[in-house]
Amino acid sequence: MRDDLWVGDYLPHWTTPERSRARYEMAGPSGIRLLIEETQLDWRDEDAPLRVSNLQTGVFSGPLGSERGTHRHRPDGLTVRTHTPERLLWAPSAGRVDVTVSASVDEGCMLAAWLVGAENLSPRHSGEVCLFEIDSNAIGPGETRARCGLKAHGDDSFATDMVEVVVPLDASKPHTWSVIWGTEGTAIGCEGNVVKRSPSAPNYPMFLMLDLFEIGPRSATSGAYPKSAFIHCVRGWASHGE
Repeated sequence: MRDDLWVGDYLPHWTTPERSRARYEMAGPSGIRLLIEETQLDWRDEDAPLRVSNLQTGVFSGPLGSERGTHRHRPDGLTVRTHTPERLLWAPSAGRVDVTVSASVDEGCMLAAWLVGAENLSPRHSGEVCLFEIDSNAIGPGETRARCGLKAHGDDSFATDMVEVVVPLDASKPHTWSVIWGTEGTAIGCEGNVVKRSPSAPNYPMFLMLDLFEIGPRSATSGAYPKSAFIHCVRGWASHGE
């Protein structure tokens, strides 16, 4: 994996390295296989039970102990625990992203792709474009339920606008999600068909995040490890000369 394009940690500034580090393996022509391992720690004790392997296209945070940093997605007092130098590897303010994935069917897992405000210029730049969130128990042989849309978080320039959509495919097989966002709004599609439109769109630098989560306590019935999902291909285009 190219470290000039990807950060292999999940929001590392809010936690510690052994908790944020992504587990993955290169899978040749199949791309990258994100993993949740049996010994993997919760991302933060305060969020337990929650384990995650994530790849993102940049990172930003303020100094230790501050509340400045990318994706302040929780209202319960996130503070910087690990000094993380700013890295804007790919952070367009408008453009297009195509992501081809095979989602996990492992118990308790969710695969997601988000564009999140970097917040390096302002803490108000905290909105999110959710390409998809796919729970493992929402995948069927002929159709899959997924969530997509916009989340405002701390950005008061638009409202949260999330929907659940049904797409006519087995999301555990390779398939492509797309988003185009900019001055004309946001359009999210799956396999070439638009599934969500919004007149709003964030207009500041955004990082792309690709996440495999395991949510819930481990038990004798929680399934075999490692749990996994595939990121087959990612393509991105920045608009406005970025």
